[in-house]
Amino acid sequence: MDFQLAQLNIAHLLAPLDTPQLADFVANLDRINALAESSPGFVWRLQTEEGNATDIDFFGPEYIVNMSVWSDFAALHSYVYRSAHTEVLRRKREWFHTMGAAHMVLWWVPEAHRPTLEEAGEKLALLREHGPSAEAFTFKQRFPAPVTV
Repeated sequence: MDFQLAQLNIAHLLAPLDTPQLADFVANLDRINALAESSPGFVWRLQTEEGNATDIDFFGPEYIVNMSVWSDFAALHSYVYRSAHTEVLRRKREWFHTMGAAHMVLWWVPEAHRPTLEEAGEKLALLREHGPSAEAFTFKQRFPAPVTV
């Protein structure tokens, strides 16, 4: 069985999405989502029929969620830190509260598995409660994909 890398990232909004304070963030969503989808190693992302995930309030109405699946760690890392995505990443303090608890989690999923928000929430809780492990980890402390015999 082959595995792919799932990621969840949540952000606590400083203001509602329809306010001038978040206008630049909202204006860049389609471009950054399209960049992800065209990046090498991209597999899938959570989205509504409108093509984004900003209307999903699984973690509460003041949070936005980003969840995706990638072929491997290198592909996700390249997109996050070595593409135009970094332009948006650098501005996160303009749009989001700094979160004291973990807000991003990575975990391995079987190929073709699409994680649910419930699953992702469990992984985030696991990371928050126990720190990085093979079940839920971070960019800084990552774990290899499971080996199947």
